[in-house]
This record gives sequence, C-alpha cells and structure tokens, in this order.
Amino acid sequence: MTLYPEFPDFKPLQLEDRAVVHDLLWRYQPETSELTFTNLFIWRAYYHVTWALYEDWLLFLCIDSQGQAYALPPVGPTPRADVTRTFLTWIREERNVPQPRIERADARLVSELVDLSDFSITSTRDHFDYLYDREDLATLSGRRYSAKRNHINKFKRVYGDGYSFEPLAEDNVGECIEVAHAWCEKRRCDEDLSLMEERDAVFESLEHFSDLAVQGGVVRVDGQVQAFTIGEMLNAKTLVVHIEKADPDIQGLYPLINQQFVQHCCEGAAYINREQDLGEPGLRKAKESYHPERLVEKARITLV
Repeated sequence: MTLYPEFPDFKPLQLEDRAVVHDLLWRYQPETSELTFTNLFIWRAYYHVTWALYEDWLLFLCIDSQGQAYALPPVGPTPRADVTRTFLTWIREERNVPQPRIERADARLVSELVDLSDFSITSTRDHFDYLYDREDLATLSGRRYSAKRNHINKFKRVYGDGYSFEPLAEDNVGECIEVAHAWCEKRRCDEDLSLMEERDAVFESLEHFSDLAVQGGVVRVDGQVQAFTIGEMLNAKTLVVHIEKADPDIQGLYPLINQQFVQHCCEGAAYINREQDLGEPGLRKAKESYHPERLVEKARITLV
C-alpha cells in the first residue's frame, strides 16, 4: 500500500506521484493553468514544489526566488476557509513567513474568502490566463483574424506543400528536443536566467512526454521538425497549452502550429487556455492579438 505525505510532512513532487495528484486535480476541474500535474512537475525545480494531503484537500507548498515559502490554493471540496487558515498559519509559524500567502488563487477560492476579515485579497493581472474559443483558433475566420491568416498564407506561399503536421509521439520527441536546443541558441538562453528556467521546463516536458500522458503536435518544414506544441485537458471543456516552440526565423510558423494543433488535436475541447503573459508587454500583445473570450482571473490571498 502506497503511503502519501500527510500535512505537515510535505514531499517533493515526483513522477511517481502523478496518479494520485492528477486524480485529485481532475476531480476539482480547475480553470487555472497551474493546477495540472504536468505544469507543477515540469516547473518543480524552479518553484521547489512539494505536496501533502490534509483531510480532503491537496496542498502545495512552494518557495519563491527570495527563499520564502508560499502556498497554492488548497484543492478539494468547499468550504475551504478553515483549511486555508490552517495552512497559512502553519507557514507563518513554522516557516517564519510574517505575511503568509496563497498565489494563483482562482475565483472559486476568492468567492469563499472574500467576506472574511482575516484574509486580504489582491488581484494579480500578470497571472491571468487567456481563454479562447476553440473554433475561433481553429478557423481564424473574420476580420479580426485577418493578420493571422495573412501570416499563415505568406508561410504557405513560401513553402507550398513542403510542410506537414503530425501528432507529437515517441518517434519525433528527439527532433523536438533539437528544436528546443536551436531555439535556445537563437534566444541566448544561457545569458538569461528566466529563459534557462523555461528551457529546463521544456526539456522536462519532452523527456517525460509519455509518462505525463500529454498530447502535442509538430510541424515539419521540408521534412524537418521546426515547431512543436504540448498541451492537455485542464478540465472537461478546456485544453491548456503548456509549451509552444518554433524556429523564430520562419515567418508565420507560430500562428501555423497554433492553428494546426487546435484543428487536429483539440476536438474534445470547447476552449483553449494559453496560460498567462507574466506582465511581459510583447507576450501580452501577442496573446491579446488572438482575441480571448475572457481572462481567467487569479489573486494573491494573504493572512492578515
């Protein structure tokens, strides 16, 4: 019989934990992109992700860049005021954090705590997820997507029938790793700590592709893989895209891999979550250019 960690004894997140953690997350039917096993696993080194069970709830404890502990939202049934209070009090008393906090709190948890005086709630716009209608991304129809269609059409004029889309699978993962390496060389990842951390997460997602049970797609240009994407179902209606990489020198390749993946691999989804922009102006502009149906709001919750 497998023994799972019980609060306050947290365990570093490992691949062997996927079955129980994924099951508990799926039961919750999250809307925020952080709450998938894949996301937590591929970023576990950066965020120092650990987990534990507390009665009916799944708890995640992380460490920020300043070495300070913080929590993700308790995952499980409502009401959650007591478990949230218990968790944050423990962080304050046992981890010596004067203002313990929950990051990436979803609207459901906010609604449970908003009227309680011992919690302070602050909206965190930089972490809002972008949620799109799947049909919009698949067809790119209408005037508002004319620029995207133009980019794709220009790509097709240059390469003609010299490109193809195929599902990401074990037999092409190695080529995707090569694309990721080439992308990092062009972006000079070694000179940018944040890009190095992203690089590590990308490699984790590819090296453990089968074990993570995610799905993906690749675009070949003249026979070579030049773009790939990785995603999975976040909830029963929404697919979340975790990774998307393409040769930045091939104009139109990013909108093409985006559209092709949605067309061929996302039929079971009504919505596509393309995660947050982290406050980066260029990334925000790019995500807004696809005209999200709405933003999935998140907040920071602090114990007063």
